[in-house]
Amino acid sequence: MTQATGTARTFVRAVGTVAAMLAATALIGGCGPKSDPTAAPRTSPSATPKERLLEAVPDGTEGAFRFTGKDASSALTGRIDPESKAFEINTAMPPDKDGITVKMSFLVIEDRLWMKAKLTGHPGLPKFPNKWMELDRSKLTDSGSVPTFDGADQGNAGPLIEAATSVEEQGPGKYVGFIDVTSGNAAQALEDGEAAALGEVGKKVPFTALVGPDEHLASLTLEIPAAGERKAYQYVVTYADFGSTPKITVPTGSAATKAPAMAYEMLNS
Repeated sequence: MTQATGTARTFVRAVGTVAAMLAATALIGGCGPKSDPTAAPRTSPSATPKERLLEAVPDGTEGAFRFTGKDASSALTGRIDPESKAFEINTAMPPDKDGITVKMSFLVIEDRLWMKAKLTGHPGLPKFPNKWMELDRSKLTDSGSVPTFDGADQGNAGPLIEAATSVEEQGPGKYVGFIDVTSGNAAQALEDGEAAALGEVGKKVPFTALVGPDEHLASLTLEIPAAGERKAYQYVVTYADFGSTPKITVPTGSAATKAPAMAYEMLNS
């Protein structure tokens, strides 16, 4: 494979960043079982605002739904099908300093794993088929480099809300307050080292959350302050279309193929 000087290193760094980011979207902690949303009210009338907000976090009883996520360096879209223990996740990294753009998607159904990848912006970059490439997990040197299905709350809303130090309900379905992102599992929802870099300001990060009429969490937005060379940004998770999102099924026929050796080389770099 012919590449310009430095392109191979940049390619590995860019793809490694994407893979690590995708793996980091796995559920960190759950919030316990909930009742059927069509039955009795999900929480007691005497529940605190924080308890009501936690009860709205997806736990897998809601049917398939869509999600988006955004932080300082990446944006995700996808759908989650808890009944099938499946999710699809897609991301596109903006061009790096060498002009390389990476688009990747992962599809997880129980223990099976597929990937799509497209690299552009430089001559000599590997070309992958525009199909779901099924991966053999035993050929991956680091299982943490690819995502697994660990629960419905792929945006880590539950662990973040658990770390809230104050929660106020400002109106029907609208919650505001502060989260200590430096504590416990909440710190793991951010990029490595970011919570520690925030220091004291990370202990009182403002947030806004919206809960829909169906009593499901619609969005969670954290206003992450600047720290060192990192600018302030919004950490945003949205969940939508509960029960109306198409279920996830195994790709077949012309839509799927076995992953080539280059796919493993990329993920094992």
